[in-house]
Amino acid sequence: MIDTDLTKFLPDLIEVENLFSDNQFNIKHRFKQNGNKLVNTITVNGQTYAYGNFVNDLSDEIVRTRLTKRYAKLSLYKALSKVTGKDMPWGALTGIRPTKLAYSEIEKNGSFEDFFVNVMKVSEQKTALTRAVIDSQKPYYEKNDNNTDFFVFIPFCPSRCKYCSFISADIKRSNQHVDAYVDALIEEIRQSADLVKNLRSIYVGGGTPVALPNEQLERILLELDKINTGVEFTVEAGRPDAITKENLAMLKAHKVTRICVNPQTFSDQTLQLLGRNHTSKDIFEKYELAKKDFSVNMDLIAGLPGEDQKVFEDSLKKTIALSPDDITVHTLCIKKGSYLAEETNRLPEDKVANMVEKSHQILGENGYKPYYLYRQKYMAGNLENTGYALNGKVCVYNIDVMEEISQNVACGANAISKRIYFGGERIEREASPKDIPTYLGKIEQIIDKKRKLFE
Repeated sequence: MIDTDLTKFLPDLIEVENLFSDNQFNIKHRFKQNGNKLVNTITVNGQTYAYGNFVNDLSDEIVRTRLTKRYAKLSLYKALSKVTGKDMPWGALTGIRPTKLAYSEIEKNGSFEDFFVNVMKVSEQKTALTRAVIDSQKPYYEKNDNNTDFFVFIPFCPSRCKYCSFISADIKRSNQHVDAYVDALIEEIRQSADLVKNLRSIYVGGGTPVALPNEQLERILLELDKINTGVEFTVEAGRPDAITKENLAMLKAHKVTRICVNPQTFSDQTLQLLGRNHTSKDIFEKYELAKKDFSVNMDLIAGLPGEDQKVFEDSLKKTIALSPDDITVHTLCIKKGSYLAEETNRLPEDKVANMVEKSHQILGENGYKPYYLYRQKYMAGNLENTGYALNGKVCVYNIDVMEEISQNVACGANAISKRIYFGGERIEREASPKDIPTYLGKIEQIIDKKRKLFE
């Protein structure tokens, strides 16, 4: 429980408290401003700590609000760290994009490392990871308000994985919605085409887009042909049980350049537990089909139920042996709405952290460099998801989206369009409804709102 006089920042303070979720706290927080000094007094279970932070100029209201929130969160983090004797790998950072904050510090002060380590209490290890990501992004990072990425969401899968909290639905149980969804989506794509300025990439995500019947998926691809100027074009083929020679040939014919073949694990026992209707043998077979014509990304998850370090490393080494261009290592994130949300036998956080750190080491030894990262609520060990790539094989879409440096015209249920101003200093968003029936019922309003956002 948190009693604070900065009530508008209560959700942000709760995020910090949740970093130490295995403890019970009674927290009182009081804030005051003395000239250019922001003072936060934190009382945790009867112990009181006071922290003051000097700021050169608080005359700008936006700056004052941002720094008031930052130092309130930081003060609470430092107090809870003292009470529990624990340090978190990302310190007081709770936002989704650590690199975005690092870029901001670089623009203002020339570097970010001192700010991360000594102010925000980020570990040396995670600070070095952030630096490595920024270095990998240099050839591709481009702030330009005219740059545009085009995103399409397909919310259907062959079956629902037990860790999934997305709105994606089992396509066999959603047949009554498929035709109507594709019709609405094509109309939205058609009405969004002229909003694109300097196209950087196209990304068709899910769900599992190739779970759609081929004729329906091709209708969508035909509409995207009208937009494509020869840019990076990704389709999340995703589940090996949905990949076929026929749909791969169709993707190639429509100039798709990059696909995702996502095993998550090579353990047949874990795959069965997760409700994925394929085996590790299927992963190898479908990868062999795909690698001839596409740049391939593969995903793994650290911390899956029942897996130890040996099982995870076995999956990692098998993935590396296939030599995909990109490998993304996710930390298990169990959210409300997933079948695993009620599971209590999760791996200890230190074991998950060891998996993540070992993956960084092994991937680096095999020529893979980290090029994007992001964080989510409810992640095991308060860790991160990191994308690694071989030299010259990064996904431009991932960089643009994670750093929020490009317009994003997004189509489909639960899609969020973003318009950026001043290189991402200001961002306006327009989100579509999450569930399919609501999306279908409001498609005209969705299109109208998006056009107003960009026009």
